[in-house]
Amino acid sequence: MRTERRDTAFYGRRKGHPLRAHQANLFEELLPRLRVRPEELKNPAALFPRPITELWLEIGFGGGEHLAHRARENPAVGFIGCEPFVNGMAKLLAAVESDHLDNVRLYDSDAAHVIAGLPDASVSRVFLLYPDPWPKRRHHKRRFVSDEMLTKLARIIKPGGDFWFASDIDHYVGWTLARILRSPDFMWPAANADDWRTPYEGWPGTRYEAKAKREGRTPSYLRFKRVQSATTSLSSSNLARAQTKRMTR
Repeated sequence: MRTERRDTAFYGRRKGHPLRAHQANLFEELLPRLRVRPEELKNPAALFPRPITELWLEIGFGGGEHLAHRARENPAVGFIGCEPFVNGMAKLLAAVESDHLDNVRLYDSDAAHVIAGLPDASVSRVFLLYPDPWPKRRHHKRRFVSDEMLTKLARIIKPGGDFWFASDIDHYVGWTLARILRSPDFMWPAANADDWRTPYEGWPGTRYEAKAKREGRTPSYLRFKRVQSATTSLSSSNLARAQTKRMTR
């Protein structure tokens, strides 16, 4: 989903086409039961009706295709999905209802609130898929990926955990890699070009990806690891710099 931020504020519109009657009903009845409150995140496992083995977070889930797919294939994992856009939330609510996904919890405002509320090292995987690239130079500061945000994500991701970033915009891919390389908290363990050209394991595809391909843009699928020590970070950064050179040739 195209996510937008200003520290802890969301940029852009929150609603598109009017909701159908059933979608509106889901907002009234289902969303309040699934909505997380940042002040309740100190014990994420308590959000779910049964024990979970891990916690995964998706930031800006768009139409919810990816989150619903992951929740179906990983019933033991607890998911928190953040999406301020009303129409995208409505689509995921419909999937949660139809597929009886009791391992999904939702937040319909800025993901920064959830990130701030989660405990240290509580999340095993974070997804940021096709975020808004804010292509104009004066808008680059609105991009979700920043040095500050990487520090915040590093706090909640377990050592050895994952941060997955996908984009069809080359400049945003380069922007993200540049900030990962100077972060002491993350490494990019790619070994060859297929590691960023090949979709993630179990990838269901999304409507944003399909649009990018129709318009002739090639997506990149980046997988970053939360490092466990400064030494690991230093060696992995050297490796990642070499990989970046190969990627941009």
